[in-house]
Amino acid sequence: MARPLPELDGVEHRFVDLPNLRMHVAEAGEGDSVILLHGWPQNWWAWRRLIPLLAEHFRVICPDQRGFGWSDAPAGGYEKETLAEDVLQLLDALQLSRVRLIGHDVGGFVGFLICLKQPERVDHYLSLNTGHPFVKPTPSALGTFWRFWYWPLLGAPLLGSWLVRHGVFESLLRRWFTTDRAGWSRADAEVFLQSLREPARALASSKTYRSYLLKDSPQVLFGRYRSQRLTVPTLMLHGVEDHILREPFLRGYRPFVDDMAVELVPGVGHFIAEERARLVADRALAFFAG
Repeated sequence: MARPLPELDGVEHRFVDLPNLRMHVAEAGEGDSVILLHGWPQNWWAWRRLIPLLAEHFRVICPDQRGFGWSDAPAGGYEKETLAEDVLQLLDALQLSRVRLIGHDVGGFVGFLICLKQPERVDHYLSLNTGHPFVKPTPSALGTFWRFWYWPLLGAPLLGSWLVRHGVFESLLRRWFTTDRAGWSRADAEVFLQSLREPARALASSKTYRSYLLKDSPQVLFGRYRSQRLTVPTLMLHGVEDHILREPFLRGYRPFVDDMAVELVPGVGHFIAEERARLVADRALAFFAG
């Protein structure tokens, strides 16, 4: 916790003690609450361009998920079901009965699980460049799976955490993950990557992807969630220049949802909330008002 927190006008910080985790939370604004869930390899700073736009209308709450940012990095609990439970426990701790929700990447999938677990807690859900839990192993979807080639590397015991700690993926982030489009400054990248050089947090990253490989993704592909129904109004906003999650991976949801739409945004990469913060804010405000 010796690492300094980056400063953003209007943002205040607190630490919330959950049953099995001490979670860092950044907050701004007043009014109805919106929870923002970041993805890998980020933390609350992922929302630095979106927070001022939403805080004009809402109380914006940006937790660092387990193992990231300034939250605890325990030895286990990186299954996405557990990450969803962490957020639900945060809502309990903050005495929030119902919220609006935005999630990106890992946080986006966690957002879907929250909606399935306790739909009464979520008014509207906006997912950003992530997959939904109803994906079927169709030929078109399977044809995109080679794009996840880095999962076994990051998830490998010993090797994965070593790669993260020693910055092997740092240059890859700009080329493959399109952070060049997102306009990460050197200082922004340091906010995200500095914590990952700590052994416990590098291991947390590795276990996040190991869980994807061994548990989370197999459960999706074998239909664990296709026996459930998504009742929360949901909008998937997806930059089509994402090199990993391609459009065929987003199909197949219609039989399992009450009210969900997908909007493909041309010319935008994976980190859509940083690349097109105003567009994301406009869509969020219109969607939440609806």
